[in-house]
Amino acid sequence: MPTPQLRITEIFYSLQGETRTVGLPTVFVRLTGCPLRCSYCDTAYAFSGGSMLSIDEILDQVAAHGSSYVTVTGGEPLAQKEVHRLLEALCDRGYEVSLETSGVLPVDQVDPRVVKVLDLKTPGSNESQKNYYENVQYLDSKDQVKFVICDRTDYEWTKFKITELALGDRVDEILFSPSHGQIEARELAQWILDDGLNVRLQLQLHKLLWDDAQGR
Repeated sequence: MPTPQLRITEIFYSLQGETRTVGLPTVFVRLTGCPLRCSYCDTAYAFSGGSMLSIDEILDQVAAHGSSYVTVTGGEPLAQKEVHRLLEALCDRGYEVSLETSGVLPVDQVDPRVVKVLDLKTPGSNESQKNYYENVQYLDSKDQVKFVICDRTDYEWTKFKITELALGDRVDEILFSPSHGQIEARELAQWILDDGLNVRLQLQLHKLLWDDAQGR
């Protein structure tokens, strides 16, 4: 039987720039390919290209960095079916594994040990019509839901979706990210405070430190 392979754009070691583990040294496995073309995408280089690696080769590269934390990202990692075997193998090795997914593909087969970071698309992304809301039922308290906010319209839409989908009852962390270059972080912070929202504002540490350099 052929050894399972995935198309990989890059594997690199950096500080986690977002989510609950922000600031912690983490190995990132970036898979190639994505069905979306979000207006604010900062990883268009992962749409194509990459190299085919076996799961064992990926595991060896991850292990070489000696980190306890691994993030599988993209592109859209769930677009490659073998990602589920990779996630399972990483969990079996004892890593704390998170999956960054756009939420347009089903997450019901994701290993339950994996922390799912579900990035629901706002209208400003130009891809909100592709959100697969059935995924919400497969979230639990350890998972996180992320919204990238481009403007006030996105903010009001997001508030409505949090209520409509009862996200506060599903997950412990709801993440608000100001779209880089489109909205000031302090403006979004003030809206959150004015409305008394129980959400986490995150500022993408990697962009502050390395100005969005590839492999960071």
